[in-house]
Amino acid sequence: QVQLVESGGGLVQAGGSLRLACAASGSISNINFVKWYRQAPGKQREFVAGITSFGSTDYADFVKGRFTISRENTKNTVLQMNSLKPEDTAVYYCNAEVRLTTRATVSSWGQGTQVIVSS
Repeated sequence: QVQLVESGGGLVQAGGSLRLACAASGSISNINFVKWYRQAPGKQREFVAGITSFGSTDYADFVKGRFTISRENTKNTVLQMNSLKPEDTAVYYCNAEVRLTTRATVSSWGQGTQVIVSS
């Protein structure tokens, strides 16, 4: 079993920064990739950024140059968000594909963390 816990959300003014963290725990052998998604009220969940176990990164166009995803260690991933805009307001979710110690591979989601950017 895998648990993902996001933290770091909150209220910030436009132009400010927040640092989101995703902490994984459980019977983990390897985390193949970690992705951040977000969902604003009334909108579909959308991809924000992702990072593989090899360190390759990918970003949605609307965050390129402002957000940076990185892995602090084998189980913790960070999303640094700078130059925040009101349209970045959403619940941010962490998603990971994990290989368990049983060699099974599972996809797990966190519970989400709220980000509110005021104008």
